[in-house]
Amino acid sequence: MATQRTSFTKLQRDRAKKAKAAAKREKRLERSAEARNPTADDVEVTTEPGEGPISAAELLHEIEVTHQRYEAKLMTYEEFEEKKAELLGRLPID
Repeated sequence: MATQRTSFTKLQRDRAKKAKAAAKREKRLERSAEARNPTADDVEVTTEPGEGPISAAELLHEIEVTHQRYEAKLMTYEEFEEKKAELLGRLPID
């Protein structure tokens, strides 16, 4: 005895579910990408020169923020180089 084939409406439902899942997955990826790359308006440098010791990860984040501010034309090239040199100088080297 042969098995019964799926109906056209079931195939449509399955395709709609897959399309909805793909749309949700893409939206989630877009949100996570935005969270990893904040806009220049959202970015603010929080450390001051000479402030207490901070971790290497925090320093690298500050360097990334400085790059984003420079790319958004919120600081001049000279300010950018000065800030970057100061932050790189504070990186702990083991």
